[in-house]
Amino acid sequence: MASVPATSILDPRTQAFPTLTPAQVDRIRQIAKLRKVLASEVLFEPGDTNVPFFVLLSGAIEIVMPGLDGERPVATHGPGEFTGELTMISGRKCLARGRVTEPGEFLELGGDCLRTLIARDAELSEILMKAFILRRVELISRGQGNLVLLGSRHSAQTLRLREFLGRNGHPYTYVDLDTDKTSQEILDRFSVTPDEIPVIICGAGYVFRNPTTQKLADCLGFNADIDETQVRDLVIVGAGPSGLAAAVYAASEGLDVLVVETESPGGQAGSSSKIENYLGFPTGVSGQELATRALVQAQKFGAQMMIAHNVSELDCAKRPYKVVLDNGAKLPARSLVIATGAQYKKPHIPNLANFEGQGVYYGATYMEAQLCEGEDVVVIGGGNSAGQAAVYLSQTARKVYMLVRSGQLSDTMSRYLIQRIERNPSIELHYQTEIVGLEGDSHLERVTWRDKISGETATRPIRHVFIMAGASPRTDWLRGCVALDDKGFILTGRDIDSASDKPLWPLSRSPHMLETSLPGVFAVGDVRSGNVKRVASAVGEGSIAIHLVHRVLAEL
Repeated sequence: MASVPATSILDPRTQAFPTLTPAQVDRIRQIAKLRKVLASEVLFEPGDTNVPFFVLLSGAIEIVMPGLDGERPVATHGPGEFTGELTMISGRKCLARGRVTEPGEFLELGGDCLRTLIARDAELSEILMKAFILRRVELISRGQGNLVLLGSRHSAQTLRLREFLGRNGHPYTYVDLDTDKTSQEILDRFSVTPDEIPVIICGAGYVFRNPTTQKLADCLGFNADIDETQVRDLVIVGAGPSGLAAAVYAASEGLDVLVVETESPGGQAGSSSKIENYLGFPTGVSGQELATRALVQAQKFGAQMMIAHNVSELDCAKRPYKVVLDNGAKLPARSLVIATGAQYKKPHIPNLANFEGQGVYYGATYMEAQLCEGEDVVVIGGGNSAGQAAVYLSQTARKVYMLVRSGQLSDTMSRYLIQRIERNPSIELHYQTEIVGLEGDSHLERVTWRDKISGETATRPIRHVFIMAGASPRTDWLRGCVALDDKGFILTGRDIDSASDKPLWPLSRSPHMLETSLPGVFAVGDVRSGNVKRVASAVGEGSIAIHLVHRVLAEL
């Protein structure tokens, strides 16, 4: 991509579409091969893998996105400009078609050579990475991608797929079946019935009716280039802040790294609308933006990411250990970092599951905020995540009722958030209060809560509830392999043997600070017993763990 149509939100002269200097081109020339191209020659197609990186010496190329209504222009390139966006770094399937419009000579560079260039040449690394990131932002903002999602804002499954695509930073075209007048024609073309919505049209006409996120990830080729039999230096389970930090440091220090994530990078922090107490971001940063930057950074250094697969168990009988996936595949690893985090606890309400995604949510991002604009909402919880959600939602909601089980916020929330909530006229705080009833047909319509002190109940016509209370660890798959505390969090370091009358640590040396009772296996972030529930702490633990991983690998 280089010059873009006049409708682009990015000026062609910005960092998204730079022209390389002759000196910069010469440095690329040293490791590239020269390729003569002809007019109308197609260099890559959507769905292609291992697409080369091209620098134009002469001639021109157009980038187009094939769709249901024909080709849509994305960009054109001339001499001194270059092709590509984030798929060049991630190794995933190509999104667009590249077709030569004027014959000339191009420099061609394979994916591995491009990543080597980025790692070694600081100036070119900054230019290329900025361009790739901003080009992906441009595609997302335009709704241009190799996938069409047809859905309804009233559908929990539509929200599930949109969140998956959004949090994985994948561009797509969304067709709202509630408002788009031409959508019925599309449904008829593919013989789709209403009960099969949402529908994904993926790649070259593959149609999926209400697919699982795993099937969607497979269609997009998220995991296509991962060798599941390779014995890796390190497998990281979980891609929250701690797991991504571990991936960045491990890959940048030369370790062979694979990250396994059930849903999307970012963990609980990824669903935060704005994190304002993270070092280096005085105006705040959204959890999704932080996670996206960290993911790109890890991939830049060569870390691989496996998306939409659950880990069912750990085969810890001997080394290399094996991480067993939901499909039965076993990923061998010389060491592990467990960063699976914790999930919000669900209130004991009989029909809660009926409204999940249809009025009950576990994250407050831009997408959820759009659903409840101008309406009353409820936020459950007294921690930082709940506070950030309440403040964020108050910008668009009519009223935010914040329900807190305890009698104050100071035990679990940062002072700046408490002050912001207490002074916000759109937020109404209810201490010692819990939800006792949810009502509605296909969507949540009414909420009943109870004051635990007075016993009084109140029912409101509220259609949106955000639950961000408590935390339970994701450690069932580890039982029998690593020591856990009485709440299921992983014991590490000196806490291992102090938690039991019998010794749990098997080696003569002492366990490292973040090491579990299984040598060579580390736990970081919210899944670790005694963790500090702050993003900065999770990132710190993830980076420290890699220093300890090096020590363990040296023992083998």
